Amino acid sequence: MASTPFEESADYVQSLARGLRVLRAFDRELASPSLSELAERTQLSRAVVRRSLLTLQHLGYVGSRGRSFFLTPRVLELGYSYLTSLDLTELAQQSLEQLSQRVGESCSMAVLDGSDIVYVLRVPVRRVMSMALGVGARLPAFAASMGRVILADLPEAELAAWLRGQKFRAYTPQTIRTASALKAELQRVRQQGYALTSRELEPGLCSIAVPIRAGDGRVVAALNIGMPYSDEAPARAVKQMLPALHEAQHAIEQAIRHRGWLPHMAMRSAYD
Repeated sequence: MASTPFEESADYVQSLARGLRVLRAFDRELASPSLSELAERTQLSRAVVRRSLLTLQHLGYVGSRGRSFFLTPRVLELGYSYLTSLDLTELAQQSLEQLSQRVGESCSMAVLDGSDIVYVLRVPVRRVMSMALGVGARLPAFAASMGRVILADLPEAELAAWLRGQKFRAYTPQTIRTASALKAELQRVRQQGYALTSRELEPGLCSIAVPIRAGDGRVVAALNIGMPYSDEAPARAVKQMLPALHEAQHAIEQAIRHRGWLPHMAMRSAYD
């Protein structure tokens, strides 16, 4: 993993960075890993992983069972602190619920975090992906409709920096997998004001998303409707779902302006 100039400075706390890397290594696929599995995933030595785990266990964020380790509910405090500081979720909750009831499909809100989008609100109706999606779930921004409407708002220099840090992966044969193809798609998203993805993350998924802008005009989040794929789904998404999305978008943005809410710096892309 290439280092950055800051990582070589005296202000960089290497032990903290390593501890967070260990903490982030836990996921659905590796829910109760062994020390060796964590060392392999994090590309850290067993000794470093062991010290990190013992520290996290002492602080109450990790538990152990035999040779396996697991996250404790205390890790939710970290995400909850962010969500409680994110007034945007309060402003959007009612509109999201009304949107889901109106269209009969799952609706979500997400923000950009580095290479991924992170779900900050979700009203599920049915499961449309093999992985469980909920608050805190992450998806690759380049292949997700919500990621694309946020990326489309980035200034050219920031988008170029973002693209340089990406590793494109073909999740399905339909996935856009090159920087040039993504740039062309983002230009289309800017012009039409929404993003539509069809079978790019999973074969059975279609999603349409619109941006959410703060009072200063900057895109701070995205709102989407996800639905099972069918031959008619893309046309249905544009003709039936998009007008409902626009109404929810307008209601949320109106609430933002009325409240005078402006985004925290934490919500901005890592490349701002």
